[in-house]
Amino acid sequence: MHYRRLGRSGLKVSELSFGSWVTYGNQVDTAAARELMAAAFDAGVNFFDNAEIYARGESERIMGAAIRALGWPRQKFVVSTKFFWGLSDGPNEKNTLNAKYLRHAIEGSLARFGLDYIDLVFCHRADPHTPIEETVWAMHRMIERGQALYWGTSEWSADEIRAAWSIAERHGLARPVMEQPQYNLLHRRRVEQEYARLYEDIGLGLTTWSPLASGLLTGKYRGGIPDGSRGAVENYAFLRPRLTDQKGNEIVGRLEPLANELGCTLAQLALAWCLKNPRVSTVITGATRVAQVQENMQALDVAGRLTAETKARIDAVVGSHFD
Repeated sequence: MHYRRLGRSGLKVSELSFGSWVTYGNQVDTAAARELMAAAFDAGVNFFDNAEIYARGESERIMGAAIRALGWPRQKFVVSTKFFWGLSDGPNEKNTLNAKYLRHAIEGSLARFGLDYIDLVFCHRADPHTPIEETVWAMHRMIERGQALYWGTSEWSADEIRAAWSIAERHGLARPVMEQPQYNLLHRRRVEQEYARLYEDIGLGLTTWSPLASGLLTGKYRGGIPDGSRGAVENYAFLRPRLTDQKGNEIVGRLEPLANELGCTLAQLALAWCLKNPRVSTVITGATRVAQVQENMQALDVAGRLTAETKARIDAVVGSHFD
């Protein structure tokens, strides 16, 4: 495992990390989470991603319980959470980044995790109804109180990120240092084009999610939705149209010979491709079985064999069929 700096910060995160979206509280209980996290940690993973909204808080509880059971020293791991959607229906408790919500949200997450602080806190979406300046001050105060170490954004536009950074810079506040966007072979424009100026201008780091396009790039959905897969989880039925997209699955079929040439699976090829982007600080992986964790970790070796020529062949297969 190699470790990359999170943008321009001094924090180092493992190239491959482990996340809990969809799985924890839906497909994975505390015992399974402990095994999966132990396997990832043993492979060198030090960053574990989460969010308040995942399984409506249960994902944070499961991850926190697993961390306590594993007995890891606090300095050995980095954990994250994300705020925006909230867990209640009050006017200041959902779909907001106002100062009141954020104050209570971090307190709730700390209690569910059973931790004294969260390493990385993300504003899970932009809030058009709250002044960005209010959100920036709220995140700064969260860090000032010692409840978080770094803050960033998830799926914000480049203009929104730059506005937040500029406000923080002007007032001498904690600046947003990372963004968590979707990034994979079929979803690339934001990372490769929209954010292009931000990497040098403000030192933006990336903790990218969905490197396998929710499983599409593994090839498992070419024949429909298999039982036990992410697409079969009723709470995530909204993923099915994308997972069964004919054009996307045709592209996956044309990528398979390239994976065979490299002696790897389609999933490993997709992960390795993400790892080759030097702007990416860490690629968030997910798994429901220890064998999947181990398979994903082997993508590190595949990335070392992924030449510029092979990348060009991959791009030729994908063409312009990406978001």
